[in-house]
Amino acid sequence: MHDRHTRRFGLGTATCLVMGNIIGGGIFLLPASVAPFGTVSLVAFGVLTVGAVALALVFGRLAERHPDTGGPYVYAREAFGDFAGFLSAWSYWTMTWVSNAALAVAAVGYVHVLVPGHASAGTDLLVALAALWLPALANFAGTRYVGAVQLVSTVLKFVPLLFIAVVGLFFFDPHNLGPFHAGHGSALGGMSAAAAILLYSYVGVESAAMSAGEVRDPERNVGRATVLGTVGAAVVYLLGTVAVFGTVAHTKLVHSTAPFSDAVNAMFGGHWGGTLVAGAAVVSIIGALNGWTLMSAQSPYAAAKDGLFPAPFLVKRRGVPTFGVLAASILASALTVINYVLGTGGVFQILVLITTFSATVPYLLAAGAQVHFLLTGRRDRVRPARFARDLTLALAAFGFTFWLVAGAGYAAIYQGVLFLFAGILVYAWMAARRTTRPAPAADPAAPEAGHPDDQEPARLAG
Repeated sequence: MHDRHTRRFGLGTATCLVMGNIIGGGIFLLPASVAPFGTVSLVAFGVLTVGAVALALVFGRLAERHPDTGGPYVYAREAFGDFAGFLSAWSYWTMTWVSNAALAVAAVGYVHVLVPGHASAGTDLLVALAALWLPALANFAGTRYVGAVQLVSTVLKFVPLLFIAVVGLFFFDPHNLGPFHAGHGSALGGMSAAAAILLYSYVGVESAAMSAGEVRDPERNVGRATVLGTVGAAVVYLLGTVAVFGTVAHTKLVHSTAPFSDAVNAMFGGHWGGTLVAGAAVVSIIGALNGWTLMSAQSPYAAAKDGLFPAPFLVKRRGVPTFGVLAASILASALTVINYVLGTGGVFQILVLITTFSATVPYLLAAGAQVHFLLTGRRDRVRPARFARDLTLALAAFGFTFWLVAGAGYAAIYQGVLFLFAGILVYAWMAARRTTRPAPAADPAAPEAGHPDDQEPARLAG
């Protein structure tokens, strides 16, 4: 039942959800991070963008088939069964709350620029916790407020970033670019090294599919929002990086700690660029946390409906799975406290590495699910050209995600696999609970199982 606090997301809000979740705080350091590899990193960014759009299109096609909350979890379970669905939900859930803690810690650094002065660990902890719980409160208020915060924050961060990107092109100086390949070895090796840093720039393309149950006309709008949001983020990423490369000298950019601020100062002079960019970064991170807080509850909610996650995750108020929001916020807060109070940066770093691998598990399973649906569907009733297009996109999305796994690095894969396998115990516990529950009484009016007329007709491929 809907009330005034509940409102299903329209196309615009769903697009902002995708764009806002993709564009977090990392964009403000990306140009400096890839500058040591030379302008070959721009080529890497272009290749990654093609892969991200292919993945976005696949999510759109999957949402047409299964327009349900849970996105990748739903697709994996439908294609491969409960265990694959659980692994998808478990990986996605752990990725969201750990990355939320990392985003909150990142926000503290930008707040220091806006409010200069001596800061203590206690003050930093309070700022980080506020960054976590303010978006959580918006989620508790209902989908109406989640959508409003996402829309406003996306506009507030998109406009200044796009302004810098577009205006920067008028100040573009080719002499600032530096060499095409600045590192050792081949240019292809340099592109792969740059891609390893850029790979996770597009994590979040699944956001509309994850919340499909809260989107109006999901069969149509989820796919459109996914593609529009991904393309919008790509425009900001690519134009922004090109503008910074062309306005800040390469020798300075490789050592920059605030590349967008340096670009603004180079274009207009003075030192006010740092404040402007820091403000945009804080808004960007809060907006990303607002969307990711919702995402942290959607996957376990969908899994709990099928008995694969504990029943409390089913609690839903005003369109938002409130227990999932609460659980993820508490876990992210605990990790943040560990980071500041105990000073165990190694533990925090390990958990952040886990997120880089965990994000790819649902993507691989979703792309594989699309391949499964296509190959097992009624190909004789689908135009060959459409089947070939959809299969090519699915394989491209799988290849892109496989590249994400390879780019995560050995440490991320090792730690991530261990954490993934730890979830097997949770699955075993939930499976045992389902087995010991008494079976529901049969409905005498229900048709007999196995009758040919009662079977669901095969779904069309694509």
